[in-house]
Amino acid sequence: MTFQEYQEEARKTAIYPNKDNNFIYPTLGLAGEAGEVAEKIKKVIRDGNGIVSEEKKEEITKELGDVLWYVANLSKELKISLEDVAQKNLEKLQSRQQRNELHGSGDNR
Repeated sequence: MTFQEYQEEARKTAIYPNKDNNFIYPTLGLAGEAGEVAEKIKKVIRDGNGIVSEEKKEEITKELGDVLWYVANLSKELKISLEDVAQKNLEKLQSRQQRNELHGSGDNR
């Protein structure tokens, strides 16, 4: 499956107020789902001594899928292809790697 195919299929399941003119809803959903991923990882550390069981891996996989769904739909709301998001991210990281700037902080390093 390509990023474009995923974005198109994910969009078919998007039901929320003012769809196609509402970037706030998927932004809030993305934040919530990212929090759920963090919560699952926290519990792996607290309850599982940092060992990710197959059951926890399955739970985290589902939450990561929800994160991806919101990224795809937020991108669509902003008229950005998911493929473009992925490509630009790799270009940014490769540029930082070539300039030995992977470490540190700041958007424009």
